[in-house]
Amino acid sequence: MITIFTPSFADEADTNAQNLSAKEIVARLDPKRFAVTLLHEEEPDRRIGARANTTLLQWQRRGNTARTMWHILRNIPDVYFFPREGPLDAVFLNLRRSLGWKTAVVSYVVSGGLDTQPYPPARVRHIGEADQVVANNTYLAQLVKEKLNVEATVIHNGIDRRYFFPPTSERTGRDAVTVLYAGSMRPYKRVPMVVREAARHRRVQFRIAGTGEEEQICKDLSKKLGCGNVEFLGHLSLSRLGEEMRRADIFLFPSAVEGHPQVLGQAAACGLPAIAMKNYRPDYVADGATGFLVEDDDELSAKLDMLIQNPESRSRMGKAAVDHAKHFDWDVITGKWQEIFEQTVQKRRGH
Repeated sequence: MITIFTPSFADEADTNAQNLSAKEIVARLDPKRFAVTLLHEEEPDRRIGARANTTLLQWQRRGNTARTMWHILRNIPDVYFFPREGPLDAVFLNLRRSLGWKTAVVSYVVSGGLDTQPYPPARVRHIGEADQVVANNTYLAQLVKEKLNVEATVIHNGIDRRYFFPPTSERTGRDAVTVLYAGSMRPYKRVPMVVREAARHRRVQFRIAGTGEEEQICKDLSKKLGCGNVEFLGHLSLSRLGEEMRRADIFLFPSAVEGHPQVLGQAAACGLPAIAMKNYRPDYVADGATGFLVEDDDELSAKLDMLIQNPESRSRMGKAAVDHAKHFDWDVITGKWQEIFEQTVQKRRGH
């Protein structure tokens, strides 16, 4: 049996994209082949809580690095999966090097920024010291090679079909067009642009799901522009987000800096044509077929105008998006991860 430790959280309510990926992978790993240890603060995902050969470490207010490292020292894993950039990861890498542990490090590159700014030293370190590097889309793998001279295998994040699936009826007969944004409200997400687009399309409903530091800025802007067609939904569970996606007609995602945002795959699975920026080249959107990847803000506005005015284009692209999303099935993707873990452990052991 291969033992895996990941500094990821198994909380049921945790919708952080990195933790979501780890949960979906762990929930599907063969429990007869893989014993997994991960963290939790609150009630864990029921699938993981019921999974055989799974250990959940309680994350507390303080002392977590020492407490977790004590567990690792007593149970040195075969694989350290998905290192982050915190003190726990740094301590582990230092001990692995100084004590000569045979633990294989499998890094998962999911964040953008390599093309516009230097990566944090801690991230560069865990990529450089990894036995296997995996990127969650094609463009990130290219950047890791170009910027860090490290080869990365591509394994996409999957889509949770429990929550993200197409509506049972056609969208074209609805009275009003609805545009949805979902994600955090940080500056690089550029959510104020969604509000400004709402001011241009007073007869279109704009719904904004998420919270963050620019939430009040967006609400103030909406009030200033007199946007009675904007509704702020706050943080949504995955179930509610799927419902919102099936209610919407267009997914608008103006974020300027990303790795490979899962929300675009989720929107595709719900049959939503998406508009996103081209600079991070998301594989979840097939440009011109399932939505649009745009170069700049003017093109973003133009493509939004076109989709609002053309229900036939929305319908065609939405159906293509559902077909495209079938490429991102979690069961198939987890099978790829199992192969990565097995091969990396064998290589690390010198087999």
